[in-house]
Amino acid sequence: MARVKALFPEEISERHTLSILVDNEAGVLGRITGLFSARGYNIESLTVADVSAAGSLNDGAVSRITIVTSGPRRVVDQIVAQLDRLVPVHSVTDLSELGPHVERELALVKVAGTGEKRVEALRLADIFRARPVDTTTQSFVFEISGSTQKVDQFIELMREVGLVEVARGGVVAISRGATAA
Repeated sequence: MARVKALFPEEISERHTLSILVDNEAGVLGRITGLFSARGYNIESLTVADVSAAGSLNDGAVSRITIVTSGPRRVVDQIVAQLDRLVPVHSVTDLSELGPHVERELALVKVAGTGEKRVEALRLADIFRARPVDTTTQSFVFEISGSTQKVDQFIELMREVGLVEVARGGVVAISRGATAA
């Protein structure tokens, strides 16, 4: 491994969003995440959903897996090439390399507080366009969606007013324009 680092001393780790269309069958997700694990790369975000009903992509059940990872372009390119060779994989697109794309993340954020802290939580939620989806006299659960940076910033501000718990759904992404990636 030291030799690899000597050959590529200035490789920069870049954030990549991969969109993978696969057959919706048991074991596919394990095979895909195994490629990352075998190379020692972390998956920062992972979402999977059936997209068969979204159009006539295929006669069978098809799922979209969206993976956000960071690594040198060379390594991510190798992972993409290996993913593309897996039998249940229909297509692999590195949206970060493709160009303009839309990314969104969903989070549920539970905040407890009374008095001024409660008022501040509501004020901040309004600024971030977070919507209360559950309310008690002692707490709120807010739903927020947007860029990962927006969600991170909202969570950080909520720490100061009584953050209790966070559930994040992961990044979903799609290319811009009239054609499929």
